Amino acid sequence: MSFARSLFTVSGLTAVSRVGGYIRDTLTAAFLGAGAEADAFFVAQRLPNLFRSLFAEGAFSAAFVPLYTSEQEKHGPEAAQIFAGQALMALLAALIPFSIIVMMFMPQAMFLLAPGFESDPGKFNLAATFSTITFPYLALISITALQTGVLNARGRFGPGAAAPIALNIVLILGLIAAHYFKWDVGYALAWSLTISGAVQCAWLAISCWRARASIPLLRPHLGEASRKLFRRIGPGALGAGAAQINLAISTNFASHLPGAVSYLFYADRLNQLPLGIVGVATATTLLPLLSRYIATGDHAKARHFTGRAIEFSLLLGLPAMIGLATMSRPIVQILFQHGAFTHDDTVQTVHALRAYAFGIPGFLLVKVFAAGFFARHDTKTPVKIALIALATNVICAYFLRIPFQHTGIALANSIATTLNAALLYLMMRRHGIPAGNPDLGWRIAKILFCALLMTAASMCTTNYVWNHFSLDNIPQESLYLSGLIAFATLVYGTALHAVGAMRWRDALAILRKKPVE
Repeated sequence: MSFARSLFTVSGLTAVSRVGGYIRDTLTAAFLGAGAEADAFFVAQRLPNLFRSLFAEGAFSAAFVPLYTSEQEKHGPEAAQIFAGQALMALLAALIPFSIIVMMFMPQAMFLLAPGFESDPGKFNLAATFSTITFPYLALISITALQTGVLNARGRFGPGAAAPIALNIVLILGLIAAHYFKWDVGYALAWSLTISGAVQCAWLAISCWRARASIPLLRPHLGEASRKLFRRIGPGALGAGAAQINLAISTNFASHLPGAVSYLFYADRLNQLPLGIVGVATATTLLPLLSRYIATGDHAKARHFTGRAIEFSLLLGLPAMIGLATMSRPIVQILFQHGAFTHDDTVQTVHALRAYAFGIPGFLLVKVFAAGFFARHDTKTPVKIALIALATNVICAYFLRIPFQHTGIALANSIATTLNAALLYLMMRRHGIPAGNPDLGWRIAKILFCALLMTAASMCTTNYVWNHFSLDNIPQESLYLSGLIAFATLVYGTALHAVGAMRWRDALAILRKKPVE
């Protein structure tokens, strides 16, 4: 399967997951709103997701996949599976005691993640209770991340990309059951999150078995490859999980502002659509490819695929940024402004979404550039840069939250992410890591020109249509929004075709499974 086809396979499954996520978020907004209980649940959800991104998905994607690929290339599939089994047992030996300790001292953990909740004892205690319920999700999803890494290294990207669909299905069922049986919505969501971790783990176990890649249960033993893995997990966690750390910092600052945690959560959920469909999909497919070609010494192929990843990221990421920035009001209004979610909640969420949107290109490029370092077993360089970005995020959030409230916190995140991407690129140049073929700069210039045309078209049509046809009618508003998105996409696609940045036949070739490299 070509890189383009693999990318679009993961992107397509991620898109399905995001659609389910929006149904979930719409129901959450309607049943839970943006009040104290919503803030408490979103913080409870953030805690295991933070550690998952740092020590499971982020760290294992950064450290496990290159080592697993190297073991497979040098010693064969059986040795690679033994390495995976050793990694699994070591991971569980670390995560299970860690989870128990954190759950025992959850109130103290809340002081670190959401210190602003201390002024509201009810919300603080609710957040601690919800977090205790959701924290086992960390161990379950960590196993899932390891299983996904094994499948990705073997070129099977579908099962891991499909796993989040199960998460959304379980949470949607939990919300519907809570509404129907009159259960407490916050508690129903917390328990559903943990149950979804078990469902995803079971799905990936079946997928590994079908791929003849079941991870063996071995007695704990650290071989040479396993020792390398755990030496790199710490730096890999910081490098790959910088975005989640930034979100945790945002949550910390937002906890001091009424409703800000919820506004930032709903805005980030929308922002995660392009980040998941493009950014995570690119990193998921690029890292195994780079690891394989670097292990075999084919640096020309590694350079080619790095350039293609940069091009795809900007080709899809720039219009996503433009769409979310220019159409944020109708998008938030249609998806969330129902039930307990008020018009004022919509206005505040729109401000945050626009600020988050400006960081989309930077986030996507961070995924590509970091993969280049991780594939070469260099986890230190991305970490150093991530720490600079983290410091920038803290400083900017501290000062911008005063005049701009939660919008300043979101903007600080975008500034830090963009800086992260710029510094990674500069370090790639300094280390002599090629970032694409010589014509990449000209191809990017064409994409930027087309994006500017789309921006103008999107701003003009959105302002005109929404000012003249905004009605309290969801089906009709949805139709108008679909038309706006379709028109902006048509302008962008036509411009890409006209300047030669992306031909229609290339897009059709991807859909028809022809190898577009």
